[in-house]
Amino acid sequence: MDVRAASTAGAAAATEEVPAAAAKPPKQKQQKQPKQPQQKEKLPPPSLAELPTSDESEELLRIRHSCAHIMAMAVQRLHKGAQVTIGPWTERGFFYDFDMPQPLAEKDLPKIRKEMQRIMRKNLPFIREEVSVEEARARIQAAGEPYKLEILDSIVERDPEAPITIYHIGNPGSEEHWWDLCAGPHVQSTGDISPDAIDLESAYWRGDEKHPMLQRIYGTAWQTQEQLDGYRRFNEEAALRDHRKLGLELDLFSISDSCGGGLVFWHPKGSMVRHLVEDFWKNIHLQRGYQLLYTPHIAKLDLWKTSGHYDFYRESMFNQMEIDTEEYQLKPMNCPFHISVYKQGYYSYRDLPVRWAELGTVYRYERSGTMHGLFRVRGFTQDDAHIFCLPGQIESEILGVLDMVESVLSQFGFKEFEVNLSTRPEESVGSTEIWERAESALKSALEQKGWAYEEDVGGGAFYGPKIDIKIRDAIGRKWQCSTVQLDFNLPERFDMFYISDANTKERPIMIHRAIFGSLERFMGILIENFAGAFPLWLAPVQCRLVPVNAAVADYVAGVADKLRAAGLRVDVVSGLSVGKAIRGAETDKIPVMCVIGAREAETGSVAVRTYAAGDLGTMSVDELVGKMAVANSSRADTL
Repeated sequence: MDVRAASTAGAAAATEEVPAAAAKPPKQKQQKQPKQPQQKEKLPPPSLAELPTSDESEELLRIRHSCAHIMAMAVQRLHKGAQVTIGPWTERGFFYDFDMPQPLAEKDLPKIRKEMQRIMRKNLPFIREEVSVEEARARIQAAGEPYKLEILDSIVERDPEAPITIYHIGNPGSEEHWWDLCAGPHVQSTGDISPDAIDLESAYWRGDEKHPMLQRIYGTAWQTQEQLDGYRRFNEEAALRDHRKLGLELDLFSISDSCGGGLVFWHPKGSMVRHLVEDFWKNIHLQRGYQLLYTPHIAKLDLWKTSGHYDFYRESMFNQMEIDTEEYQLKPMNCPFHISVYKQGYYSYRDLPVRWAELGTVYRYERSGTMHGLFRVRGFTQDDAHIFCLPGQIESEILGVLDMVESVLSQFGFKEFEVNLSTRPEESVGSTEIWERAESALKSALEQKGWAYEEDVGGGAFYGPKIDIKIRDAIGRKWQCSTVQLDFNLPERFDMFYISDANTKERPIMIHRAIFGSLERFMGILIENFAGAFPLWLAPVQCRLVPVNAAVADYVAGVADKLRAAGLRVDVVSGLSVGKAIRGAETDKIPVMCVIGAREAETGSVAVRTYAAGDLGTMSVDELVGKMAVANSSRADTL
C-alpha cells in the first residue's frame, strides 16, 4: 500500500566554496549511479480503538450519512434505471441498496468513487425540506421510485404523525440535483467532505426468495486522508488475521460445501486447540461449584412448543423429522433440556442454587448468504450454563458469574471489557417487584466488580434483564462474547418449583449464562486475536525438533520422548534442509523449535529458537523440558 510520508525534506544541500589558492583537479567522468527507490515509511496498523465510530463522532456520522446520499446520486448518474432503497451510515462507513438494471462488479467502484469526488468538489448544498405525505407520494410517483414509496408507507404506518422530510443535494431544478426521503442528519455541503478521505469497499447481491435481489455497495468515509490510510492499514492487518485464511494455512478446520454449508470439521491441530479450551472450561466450572451435563441433540417437537421457541424462533429452526409417528426437532437451544433435568428432581430452598454447565451442540438454520467462517454457522457448541436460584441469591450468583467471566477471558489475553445492562421493556412477564429486585441485583454486582457499564433502558428481553459483555482483541476490535440473562418466563412455562421454608411451592429464578458464546465463534476470535500464533499453552504443536541429519535420529527420538513424558506436544520434521525446516516452523507458527546436530547429540543439548523471540542459543534437554513444563502449566505465552 502507498503510504505517504508525514513530511518532506524542504532544504537544498549547501554547496561547498573552493578556496582561491587551491588548484582545480582535473575533470573526471563520473559513472552514473542507478537511482535508488525512495524508502517509504511503513507505518504500523492502528488499533481500531484509534479510529472513531459514527457513534463516537457526530461529525463523522454526518459525513458518512452524506456520503451514502452522494454515492446514490453518483450511481444513478452513471447507471440509468438504477433505483434506490435504503442508505444508512454504519459504524465506520455507509452503504446503499440498489435495484440495478445491470449488475455491478468491483471494477465499477472506482468510476463511482470518481463521480462522488466530482460531486464533493462541486460544493453542492444539502437542503432539508419538510413536505406532506401527499406531496412526498406525488414526487415519488413522478420519479418512478417504487422503493421510496414503500419506505414512505412504512414511515406512515409506524407513526402517522411523523414529519416527512426530504434532503436535496444541490438546488432543486438545477442540473446538479438529487433527492431522497431522509430524516438526516447531513453536512451543510458536499464540499465539507474530503474527496481523498472516502473509499468504496465492496459490491454484492443480497436478497432471498421472497424479495427482489438488490445490489449493496459498502463504502467508508473519514475526516482526513490520514484516517483513511490508517483504516486501510487496519484492514490489511485484519485480512492477514482472517481466521478462514489461517484455518486453511495452519490446517485447523474446514467447512465443505460438499458436506453442507455452515458445518465445521475440526482437523487434528484445530481439535487439539479446541480440546485445550474445553478442558480449561470444564475444570474451572468444576472448581466453582458447577456440575456438568450432557444432553441429546434432538427432542420431541412438543418440548419446543412448551418453551415457546417453536412460536417465536421457528424460522431459525431446521425442519422437523418424523420418528415413530411423532415429530422430533434438532435442538436450537440447550435450556429446555436443562429444565427437563431439573424437573426430574425435587428441590427445596436448601438445595438452591443449582448450577449446571454443558458444552452443548445446537443447530440453527442460517441462510447461505449469511454464513461466515466460524463466526456464523449452522451447527455450533454453546458454552451453556444455567443457574436455578432463590430471589435473594441473584446478586451473589451474578457476581460469581462476573468473576468467572473475568477469570476465563483474561486467561486468553482479553482484559478489556465493555459492559451493557439491559432493563425491563414495556411488554414483559413477571411482577414489578421481581424486576426491580433483579435489576438492582445486577447493578449491585457490577458495582462490586468495579465495572463501568452503559444502561440500555427498556432493552431487556420480555422475560428478564441481562448483562452483555464485549471483549477487545489485539487490534482493537470488539466482540460480543459473554451474556448473563435472567429468566422469569421459562420457569412459569414449565411449571418449575422448589419448596420454600414455609413449605409452599415457589418459582426459582433461572439464569442463562455463557462466557464464550459459542466455541466455534470464540475459536475464530482466538485465531484472529493471535494471528494464528497461539500462546505456548494453547499451541497444537508446542515444540518442533529438526534433526540436521539421520545420524542423530535416535538422539532426537529420545528428546521427543522426554518432552512428551512432561506432557508437552512435540513433533519431529526430517528429510528437509535446516533452512527449509526453520522456515516451515515459522510458517506453522510453532512456539519452540530445536535444531539438533552432532554437537548437540554429543553434549546432551538442543539449539533453541522461539517464534516470539528468535534464537535463544543452546541449552540442555533437561533445561528445555523444565522451562517448557513451567510455561505450559502456568499458561504462559512463551518460554
